[in-house]
Amino acid sequence: MKISVVGTGYVGLVTGTCLSEVGNEVTCIDIDSIKIDKLKQGISPIHEEFLDEMIARNIAKNRLSFTTSMKNGIKDSKVVFIAVGTPSLENGEVDMSQVDSVAREIGTYLNDYKVIVNKSTVPVGSCQRVKSIIKNNLDNKNASFDVVSNPEFLREGTAVFDTFNGDRIVIGSNSPRATSILTEIYNSFNTDYLITNPESSEMIKYASNAFLATKISFINEIANLCEKVGADVREVAKGMGMDNRIGNKFLKAGIGFGGACFPKDVSGLIKIGEEANYSFGIIKEVINVNKKQRIKPIATLLDAFESLDGLTIGLLGLAFKPGTDDLREAPSFFISEELHKLGANIKAYDPVAHKNAIDNISTPINYCENPYETVKNCDAIILVTEWPQFKRLKMDDVRNLMKGNVLVDGRNLYNHIEMKKIGFDYYGVGIGSNEYSSSTTNLNALDKTKNKESIVV
Repeated sequence: MKISVVGTGYVGLVTGTCLSEVGNEVTCIDIDSIKIDKLKQGISPIHEEFLDEMIARNIAKNRLSFTTSMKNGIKDSKVVFIAVGTPSLENGEVDMSQVDSVAREIGTYLNDYKVIVNKSTVPVGSCQRVKSIIKNNLDNKNASFDVVSNPEFLREGTAVFDTFNGDRIVIGSNSPRATSILTEIYNSFNTDYLITNPESSEMIKYASNAFLATKISFINEIANLCEKVGADVREVAKGMGMDNRIGNKFLKAGIGFGGACFPKDVSGLIKIGEEANYSFGIIKEVINVNKKQRIKPIATLLDAFESLDGLTIGLLGLAFKPGTDDLREAPSFFISEELHKLGANIKAYDPVAHKNAIDNISTPINYCENPYETVKNCDAIILVTEWPQFKRLKMDDVRNLMKGNVLVDGRNLYNHIEMKKIGFDYYGVGIGSNEYSSSTTNLNALDKTKNKESIVV
């Protein structure tokens, strides 16, 4: 089947490439001519496992092409996926400007029946919105179309695997014809279907991400209490996860969530509620908890040193999670910013997100070529991203290279007993003892301490 995908970000590029992999003829469209030129050469703008080789393979088989021309991209396509960005505005609302722009162009170039698929994460009612925009810009009055919702549920770093092996494919459609075409496209995927109406489909995406974010903030709150009462959040989470009603996923305590989806979608759902005259209580607190948690390492360092002025702090990891180079809403942004405000010198290493960090983080950072160079002469180090290679570090060497001995493990990657034996002054998340309780007290006091106002996000 001939398919076009508008937008070559994480969702659009992965979706288009995977659809070509199963035999469809896919054209990916983007207004960024530099990005398109690189993609034509098989150079991906994002880091995703398996993606580069799939792009090259399907270009060679003439099943995957790239263009900046909307007209040429959609004229022969039967299905048009909209997969452009929907970032948050300053007030938390979803910015629909890119979706609206694509819808206007589709109306201009629509030449026969097509299925228009909202793949972008969009508020409830967006299918009707896109439908109206296309109708208002329809040049060819003989052309017809249906608009359906088909949200993505991809995890950055495993997006290709998730495309073929997701938990479900949700199709929100009021058109049997459009539904039949989409199910035909997805028949090659090892995934169950849920066919529903567009509004429910749009809500499923937001509700899913908000619930997962809630689990993360919940276990982080439990972790903070564990530090005060002597419990170990890792054991608590393990015991909770053994209950089938709860499950063991997204119960790993740490320094909060980031990325393109959770922060944006939680804020977006709150605004959707406000527009419907409904105020969320739990979800608002999810955001507040996460804001505090992602700068928890700063509170820990202030407890250990009292002042960070002139100290050298090493950051191991910058991406918001392992397996990706994405820095959007990553804790490293907020940690580095506050370290700089408090007068610290910052060194950092990330195996994949190095270039993105240089391009996007304005805070002065000494970027290093490897983790051992990063920790050399540091007074303290913070494990920000749990890359597997950090687990394999020779921690005796790390300790010997450091000037100080403070290790803030923001992801509980290391065994706290082993780290103490090596000689680290080790701080994890939610590992309760008298040594850990004061950092949580610092975290709760940040909002009230005038001379530490710069830390509050």
